[in-house]
Amino acid sequence: MRAVSCGLFTRDYLLGLGPHGSAGINPQRGAPQTDIFCEYKLVLIRTTAEDKAVRSEEKTARKEERLIDPDRIASLTLHYLEGLGYKSIGCTYHSYVTYFSMIQKLEWVEPSGIIEPSSFQDNYAQGQPRIFYRLSEKGKAAPAFIIPL
Repeated sequence: MRAVSCGLFTRDYLLGLGPHGSAGINPQRGAPQTDIFCEYKLVLIRTTAEDKAVRSEEKTARKEERLIDPDRIASLTLHYLEGLGYKSIGCTYHSYVTYFSMIQKLEWVEPSGIIEPSSFQDNYAQGQPRIFYRLSEKGKAAPAFIIPL
């Protein structure tokens, strides 16, 4: 099981709630798929590092028969953050695009009307721009926002 559900993260992120310490957005403006995916991956990496640090400190404290040290957890978290690669945790970008396509078909997200040029277009004018998406009324009313990747 993932530390953070992709569907719930996407929904909360588009609601502007800044889930799990991610950057908050204006829900009317929305965000491009790439930004949502990037925030999701960063949250996954951070929560994975925190979880590993807590488990490691609990195990060490039990073995040494001492109390859990929050300072050790903080330093272990930093240690694990350095070792976790961006691609080593969670889904791939292609999987996320497939997932996002599914929630578009369900009409849970909609373009907010904001389009900006992508950096890819600097070198290839026919490239796709960054389209901002927001949660639709149907998406806000959806009882479950979880679609397995």
